[in-house]
Amino acid sequence: MEEKKVDINSIIGFVLIFGILIFMFYQNQPTPEEQAAEKAKQEQVVKEESDEVLPSESINQSPVVNLQDSTAVANYQGKIGAFGYTKPSDKVTKLENELVSLEISNKGGQIVEARMKQYHTYDSIPVYLVHEGNASFGLNFTTSDNRVLNTKDLYFEPSLTESNGNKVLSMKAKAGPNNFLEYRYEMKEGDYLVDFTIRSQGLSGIIDGSRPVDLEWNLKGIRHNKSVEYENRYTELTYNHDDGKISYLSLTSDDEEAEEDVKWLSYRQHFFSSILAGKTNFKNAELTSKNLVEEESKDIKFTKLFGAKMPLELTGGELAQNMHWYYGPTDVKVLNQYKELGLDDSIPFGWGIFGWLNRYLFTPFYAFLSSFLPFGVAIVVMTILVRLAMSPVTYKSYLSQAKMKVLKPELAELGEKYKDNAMKKQQETMKLYGKAGVSPMSGCIPALLQMPIFYALFMFFPTSFALRQKPFLWADDLSSYDVVANLPFDIPFYGDHVSLFPILASIAIFFYMTMTTGQNMPQQPGMPNMKFIMYLMPLMMLFFFNNYASGLSLYYFVSNMITIGIMLVIKNFILDDKKIHAQIQENKKKPKKENKFQKKMREMMEQAEEQKKTGKK
Repeated sequence: MEEKKVDINSIIGFVLIFGILIFMFYQNQPTPEEQAAEKAKQEQVVKEESDEVLPSESINQSPVVNLQDSTAVANYQGKIGAFGYTKPSDKVTKLENELVSLEISNKGGQIVEARMKQYHTYDSIPVYLVHEGNASFGLNFTTSDNRVLNTKDLYFEPSLTESNGNKVLSMKAKAGPNNFLEYRYEMKEGDYLVDFTIRSQGLSGIIDGSRPVDLEWNLKGIRHNKSVEYENRYTELTYNHDDGKISYLSLTSDDEEAEEDVKWLSYRQHFFSSILAGKTNFKNAELTSKNLVEEESKDIKFTKLFGAKMPLELTGGELAQNMHWYYGPTDVKVLNQYKELGLDDSIPFGWGIFGWLNRYLFTPFYAFLSSFLPFGVAIVVMTILVRLAMSPVTYKSYLSQAKMKVLKPELAELGEKYKDNAMKKQQETMKLYGKAGVSPMSGCIPALLQMPIFYALFMFFPTSFALRQKPFLWADDLSSYDVVANLPFDIPFYGDHVSLFPILASIAIFFYMTMTTGQNMPQQPGMPNMKFIMYLMPLMMLFFFNNYASGLSLYYFVSNMITIGIMLVIKNFILDDKKIHAQIQENKKKPKKENKFQKKMREMMEQAEEQKKTGKK
């Protein structure tokens, strides 16, 4: 009864501490006058900075030519030499089907807008992967008359036709009537993948073949989610190289890498991806990723700045490179359509066995459940089935705890008897375990067996496209955090809102730890206070998951509640302490056969004990 009273008092103390923290943050929030003064100060700083430097929203800042000024046009044509043959025009050509809309500009012949037609952001804005200068694409080369040019600065001449029901856009930067550099886009109906070809004709005497022709592609990831920090955690540059090897640049810091034999590279923006794939591999690639998010903020527009530089080979002085563009969802159902390119490997399922479980077990299993159940209910059903499948492991773990509990008086007796001889105490303890048929590691092994499931599902929920913008109960998006209250201030590491699913999950974790870690926890000298950890862990989880996918918090809440239920059933209806004690006593009477490892360990301990006695003498 006393132990239960302590636990209740601890729970009350935990709630009071959390309430006091909330009250302190509320009391210390700035007054409206202070907020207005700080806002005015920040606006003045922004204004001063904007007067000194150019805006950094656009990375596609090629020189602007006033096409209405004949002198400016003449100067432009004089700078680019032979490519001045193409008449400058600001026209934009649209390629679209029912899935995606692309706009290709005459300036640079590149995609200046890529819009998803079936998806919107959390605030109902269309999902753009390329928009308002956040991306640039071009070839950097040197001409035979020693001019260094980039195609993003050149003007192309468009020609839109149809071929076999597909829309074909030819963009040509001409250096003469029959001399040109062509970008050819071919879009199919009902397909995110766009065939893209770079070829030249009659330029062998214009492009200097002794110097590299570099393909340069840069993109700033546009924010699409409520939490920019959370979205940034799953925004990264992924690439396929060395005959199928998948690698990544850093998620959290600036990174760069030089690779060979690159098949494709993906600028993944959490749930959407911009991918460039070659029909033949790129011989070399210099890849960069720069983190643009330092803290959570509603004003941040971009997550990361990605860059790639890849040399293209000339054949007979001409270019001929066949590729594909993919602008679309990072959805396994969609990317599986492009198995020959292996684009589904760009999805972060996880590494090793964790990725295998996600790709081949949880993803198809959840897709099956959600095909006839509401998405939130499908999570609950999947969690129940997973926990039931793992119940034998839970049983083994709890049985081990019960056996250790039965042996506790004898272990305490050994501890008192050999309190001045740690080695002898350890030797006798191991001997007791052997006679009783109890392994101290048997409680750890079930936990280790559950780790692949735990980590695989930890990766599944935040990256499952199937959960995106799917509501359940009070959560309007299972792939983002739920909100039951908005705070008038920001709590460090927590945020400016209260999510209910993480609170429920933390409470469930607390009671689960009370049933497991909380039992029989004598404080060992030099060891951390386990009860303190028991109270700290749910609080840490509460802060950690407040900005995470509500689907993940829902899973942890249901999972821990089911585990608690299973443990109560095992404790009250399956296991009997008296029967366990009787079985242990029977085990002690049986001769215990040692395996080679146990025999070797016993002999080593006995030898060490003998040496210790000899040394004392």
